[in-house]
Amino acid sequence: MQNYMTQSTVSSRVFRLLSNQYNYLSANTLYFKISAGFLVCLLLLSASTTLTAQPLENIEQNVTEFTLDNGLHVIIIERDVAPVASFVTHVNVGSVNEQLGQTGITHVFEHMAFKGSTTIGTTDWKSEKIVIERMDEAYKAWLLESRKPDPNHEKLEILWNEFAELQEEAGQYVVNNEFSQIVEREGATGLNAFVSADETAFFYSLPQHKAELWFALEADRFINPVMREFYVEKDVIFEERRDRIDNSPFGRLMEEFVSTAFSAFPYKHLPIGWPSDIESVTISDALEFYERHYVPGNITISVAGDVDPEQIRGYAEKHFGPMRAGQPPPRVTTIEPEQRGERRLVIEEESQPILMIGYHSVDENHPDAVAMDILSGILFDGRTSRLYRRLVTDERKALQIGGFNGFPGSRYPGLFVIYAIPNQGVDLADIEEAIYEELDRIREGNIEESEIQRVRTNARASVIRGLSSNQGMALNFAQAHAKRGDWKAIFTDLDVMDEITADDLQRVAETYFRKQTRTVASIRTRDDATASN
Repeated sequence: MQNYMTQSTVSSRVFRLLSNQYNYLSANTLYFKISAGFLVCLLLLSASTTLTAQPLENIEQNVTEFTLDNGLHVIIIERDVAPVASFVTHVNVGSVNEQLGQTGITHVFEHMAFKGSTTIGTTDWKSEKIVIERMDEAYKAWLLESRKPDPNHEKLEILWNEFAELQEEAGQYVVNNEFSQIVEREGATGLNAFVSADETAFFYSLPQHKAELWFALEADRFINPVMREFYVEKDVIFEERRDRIDNSPFGRLMEEFVSTAFSAFPYKHLPIGWPSDIESVTISDALEFYERHYVPGNITISVAGDVDPEQIRGYAEKHFGPMRAGQPPPRVTTIEPEQRGERRLVIEEESQPILMIGYHSVDENHPDAVAMDILSGILFDGRTSRLYRRLVTDERKALQIGGFNGFPGSRYPGLFVIYAIPNQGVDLADIEEAIYEELDRIREGNIEESEIQRVRTNARASVIRGLSSNQGMALNFAQAHAKRGDWKAIFTDLDVMDEITADDLQRVAETYFRKQTRTVASIRTRDDATASN
């Protein structure tokens, strides 16, 4: 089994942030995958260097940041290790910001960002725009008829044929993949993007003397967005959903799990969206979504590499300065009501059994967030972690076990998640009982200082790893600024981690690991001989 995760701010929050699941990449319409084994290797890197205030000061000397008049924030990290630079556009919008009936629209728009602009990807934008607008109206007419209790099937066929003809006509103006061809011809590498519950990010690297080209192209596609091949791309998204959710036991369980764990808060749906919502979203819906959320004050640009800060500032002002400030995006105001009791979900099917347990947790800026991350490290990370050592190594009950804090997102209170796959012949109830026993040991104060220190060491090693590349620095700094308010949180979180004690961990475990706040979901192998249907 694999986890689908995002590269995230590598700090004391590493266990939560590196485990954000179900993020989608557009350039090749595949998930960005980091296997659980890779995560373990990353976290087990030995770090002889202690990160102190001195390295932070050294890095700070090479960081320039400013905010344009329209609200867009820019972070520049000077690194002269090679004549290249990595560029990140981070937008504070994820599936948590989607309205009822429009789940998946964040993902849909992210795909559109690779389709060019009013000048790139088209042979005649004025003519193409007219056809796209007519096509969208035709699709709306078909959609309206199809959603009626008793649709007229003859009318549906006529409306669909009209839409299909307009879609074919619009395709005649398309220059396929022109945006990606331009940047790749100029030496770009790593062109991609991801969407999660909390955020959207676009990134690639270029030779450092192509910096202005990046700003020109990036500003063009976000100031002049087009919904080119919109309905064609929705078919691609449907295929992704079938592959990653509908045809995946783990994906099916995950979707049911979050929709059970959350009653009101929009973390209850994954970024891929529900099928009927993907079908329903129109071009005008996507443009309205863009107007609400893709405003400068909601965007952070981060550049890392061998660049001149003053030159970069000039490029940013020249190309992004004209971007209209717009209104602040709507805030998520829903508060998840307190759970009244344990929730259980069982899926019976012909599949390998899977267990998933989630406790309602805290957001990433909460005072208890670091302690929850440490508990995650003690329980799951590495072969010497408690649950791995007990259930995989010693008792051999589990084929795999893991967990993390902050699923499906961490900007708002998410879940502390534990998942396990049993070995053949092992009942899920036995694994569940063992998990609760280990949680109870922590609640009773059975925590060794050596366990806490191991987590601290791994976190520091992960910070060092996250600073080893231009792309890692650019993405991590942008995320830290956008989600934590300051890129320095990458380092200051380590200081907070040093102050956490065993008593703090016991208190946090007693506060959050309660049966009342627990959701348990599982896939159990269907026994055809005893199945009720």
